[in-house]
Amino acid sequence: MSSGEDPSKTAPVPGSDAPSVSTWAVLGESDEMPPDHPQCRGFDFNTVLTDSGSTQEPKKDVLDELMKSFFNTGFQATNIGLAIDEIRRMRKWRLSDVPWKEGDDEDLRDPAIRSRIRAKIFLAYTSNQISSGQRETIKFLVQHGMVDVVVTTAGGIEEDIIKCLRPTYIGDFHDYPGKELRLKGINRIGNLLLPNNNYCKFEDWFGPLLRKMHDEQEETHTFWTPSTMIRRMGTEIAHEDSVLYWASKNKIPVFCPALTDGSVGDMMYFHSYKRSGFILDIAGDIRKINDCAVQSHATGMIILGGGLVKHHTCNANLMRNGADFSVFINTGQEFDGSDSGARPDEAISWGKIKITAKPVKVYSDATVVFPLIVSQTFAKKVKEWKEMVKECRCWLEDSST
Repeated sequence: MSSGEDPSKTAPVPGSDAPSVSTWAVLGESDEMPPDHPQCRGFDFNTVLTDSGSTQEPKKDVLDELMKSFFNTGFQATNIGLAIDEIRRMRKWRLSDVPWKEGDDEDLRDPAIRSRIRAKIFLAYTSNQISSGQRETIKFLVQHGMVDVVVTTAGGIEEDIIKCLRPTYIGDFHDYPGKELRLKGINRIGNLLLPNNNYCKFEDWFGPLLRKMHDEQEETHTFWTPSTMIRRMGTEIAHEDSVLYWASKNKIPVFCPALTDGSVGDMMYFHSYKRSGFILDIAGDIRKINDCAVQSHATGMIILGGGLVKHHTCNANLMRNGADFSVFINTGQEFDGSDSGARPDEAISWGKIKITAKPVKVYSDATVVFPLIVSQTFAKKVKEWKEMVKECRCWLEDSST
C-alpha cells in the first residue's frame, strides 16, 4: 500500500487481525527523501580528539568544529548555522555578482568598479545588549569597521558611556527583591545590578557637555540631531572600551530616535528648568538613516532584539524596497501581532526585506547566540578581510566608505 491510498479500501495485513486503518496509519510507506537532502546529525566530540600518551588532547579547534555541525543539528542550532551563512553572504557580496544589463548606470558598467562595491551592513540592538557583556562583541565590530550603520535605544547610548565611568555587576534573576534593591539605590536589569551612583556619575559627565552643546547651538544656529549628539558623546568619552568612541572615530553613524527615553532625556528635562531652548532634531536623522539605505547597492540587517530598533532599521530599508540579507535574533513570538515577534516573512510583505532574500530568524537570547555567530564570521581572518575591503565602498558616489 502506498502512502497516498485510501485506508478504507485496503485489505488487512496478512496474518493480522488488526484494523486496516490502524496498520495503514502506523505502517504506511513514506515517499523517499532526495538522496542529497541534509540529514540530522549532531556533533561527535570524539572527532576532535587525538591520543597523546595517556591523555587525549584536541587535534582541531573544538568551537569551529562544533559550530560547523550546527547546520545539521536541528531546531535553533540549525537556524544559527543558517544565520552564519547569511552573514557570510552579506559580507562576501559584491556588485559584480549581479550582471550589468542595458538600462543600468553606465558608471557601473566596468567590472573592476563593480567588484569594489560591497553591501552596507546595518547593526541594530536593544539596550540590554550593552548592559550585558555583549557590549564587547558589538565594540569589536564597530572598532574594526565591520558594520556601517548602528541603530540602538537610549539605554544603548547612555550605558555604553556609564560603563566607562563605573562598572555593572552580576546579580541574580530571583535573589534580589525589588523592594530591597530600591531602598539600597540599586537598579536591576535581569541578573545585572547597576547602582544608582552609576547614573549620578553619568549626570556629572553629561551635564557639562549638554550645556556646552546648548552654547554651540546658539552660537552656530544649528540644531543637534540624535546621531550628531551621539557622535559628540563618543568623541568626548575618548575611551577605547566604548562602542560610541569607535563609532565616532570610524565615522559610523549611530541612530537613536528615542534618545530622550532614558537618562539622557532625564538630563534634558532637568536642564530645561535651568535654561530653555535646547532642540534635538529627530527629523534630521530620519533623512539621514533613510539615505543610508537608499544610497546602497545592497544592504544587510543584523538585528538583536525587537521593538524600536528592529522597526526603525527595517523601515529605513523599506525606502530601497527591502534589504538583501537579514538576520533577526530575538525571543519574540508573532501570535500577538507585535513587530518584535514578527518573522522575516512579515517584513517581506511590507517591502522591508526583498522577496528574493533568504532571511533567517534565530529564536534565542542574543547574548548566547551572537558571540558564537561572530566567532564564525566577523572574527575570522580579520586582517585579510580589512585588506580585501580597503578599496571597497557601498555606494559609487560615497568616497568615505
